[in-house]
Amino acid sequence: MNHRISSRVRNIAPSATMSVDAKTKALLKEGKPVVNMSVGEPDFNTPLPASFAGIQAITEGNTRYTAAAGTLELRRAIASKLMVENGLQFSPEQIVVSSGAKHSLFNIFLSICDDGDEVILPAPYWVSYPEQIRLAGAVPVIVSCDEASGYKLTPEQLEAAITPKTKAVLLNSPNNPTGAVYSESELRALGAVLARHDVYVVTDEIYERLVYNTRHFSISALVPELQPRTIVVNGFSKAFAMTGWRLGYIAAPLDVAKAIASLQSHGTGSPSTISQAAGVVALQSFDPSMVEEFHRRRDVLVRELQSMPGIQCLMPEGAFYVFPNISGVFGKKLGGKVVDSAATFCELLLEHDLVAAVPGEAFGAPNNIRLSYATSMANIETAVERIRSFLGRLA
Repeated sequence: MNHRISSRVRNIAPSATMSVDAKTKALLKEGKPVVNMSVGEPDFNTPLPASFAGIQAITEGNTRYTAAAGTLELRRAIASKLMVENGLQFSPEQIVVSSGAKHSLFNIFLSICDDGDEVILPAPYWVSYPEQIRLAGAVPVIVSCDEASGYKLTPEQLEAAITPKTKAVLLNSPNNPTGAVYSESELRALGAVLARHDVYVVTDEIYERLVYNTRHFSISALVPELQPRTIVVNGFSKAFAMTGWRLGYIAAPLDVAKAIASLQSHGTGSPSTISQAAGVVALQSFDPSMVEEFHRRRDVLVRELQSMPGIQCLMPEGAFYVFPNISGVFGKKLGGKVVDSAATFCELLLEHDLVAAVPGEAFGAPNNIRLSYATSMANIETAVERIRSFLGRLA
């Protein structure tokens, strides 16, 4: 036997966010007071009405398989939500509910990509995008977006990246890891380019409700001619603090939705019946105070980071991450070790000052680190003190 593990799996890069989180939890088990700024998980409880709906599903025996695409009740509720909140018209048959938005994305790439197809992926990007694209046999075409553009893809970059092999373009707004939010005019400009090319538009809108002093827009609501080839991805983990319920969905052209439902029927089958019952109620249970609290935390964290020597930090407009550029301290040392990368910076920060952050290499941005403010204000204040102390000891 030449290889016990398939080449497609051997070549996967492990999730950096999960890796840092695992190291952090190991240190916490040892009794170390680590401040975990690495993981994208809201520190709020699931809305009680949604939790009670899940409990009711259990006690009433609503625990059987559902259709592979999800219950009709939930798909109708999602279709209504998309129309009312996003200006998007989808029938329940065009919606597929999956075990988390990550699962939804994986289904999409497996369903639309053939070997050698290209998927345009703006960087910085979420860590799982390129790996999922590669697992589908496609090629992620990375387009680097820097601070000058607010970490956003420009129409010129998009036009230059499209080739005859392009199958899809992936947009994520609000963005993980940068918190960037595409404005109405920016999306219209990208839409004008995409209208000239026959490619799919995959738009990951999982953070749509978490925006500050701005609005979220769906690109196909602004450029309707794109809707026949736009696939919208969303879920319940972020806005409803339902990470462990594992519930996400796609809304897509009918042929794509049917293909994804068929694929899912042979993979996981339907998502949890209990989670779906909770999801129906969750859509009516959003708590805007979550956004207010994240807004407050963001302002404190960014203000403190911007005051630190060697650190540059843009103000994110959405999600719950900051993405500071720490290249200003590259070349400095601590304990005989040179800070020569974001990965080394995060390693030393965790080792010496017990703050867990994710290095930017995982997001296609080697000069940056990601810090999550989905944690308490007390933790943020402690983390800020420790980061400042850490920077002060670099020489």
